[in-house]
Amino acid sequence: MATVELLFSALPEHVRTARLVAAAVARRAGVDEAVLDEVRLAVGEACSRAVGLHNSQGISSPVRVVLIEDEKKFSIEVADDAPRPAAVAAALARAAAGAAKSSGPGAVAEDIGVDSDDDMGLAVISGLVDDVEVTADESGGLIRMSWPTASTTALP
Repeated sequence: MATVELLFSALPEHVRTARLVAAAVARRAGVDEAVLDEVRLAVGEACSRAVGLHNSQGISSPVRVVLIEDEKKFSIEVADDAPRPAAVAAALARAAAGAAKSSGPGAVAEDIGVDSDDDMGLAVISGLVDDVEVTADESGGLIRMSWPTASTTALP
């Protein structure tokens, strides 16, 4: 299993670099060319969200992006260090699972006071990525996304 880890200061100009690195590693891992735009957009959204959380809460630690090349899938994890109470973490997980889309943008956010941009960002990511998982707690949040590689979609 090959892994690439990227740490960057929470500055918006570094999001583009994360997108380019993610697309290059995804291509090398065997992700279908037709899906690479979705990879770039999803990583850009997740990284922009993490940068925004760090900046709004005055967190100086870097945003972490881990790119994992497995035999059957390519995964990306975007982690932030912005703490969230348990109720917020649960709402974020519901938003990523599609609750935000079915309730309308910001509906989950309004229920518990989460920033509606955060809720909308998760809705965008869940629309781009079929396999997405969002976790958050007092130590920060993690968005885990994965796509199949060519070896899993090739015929025997």
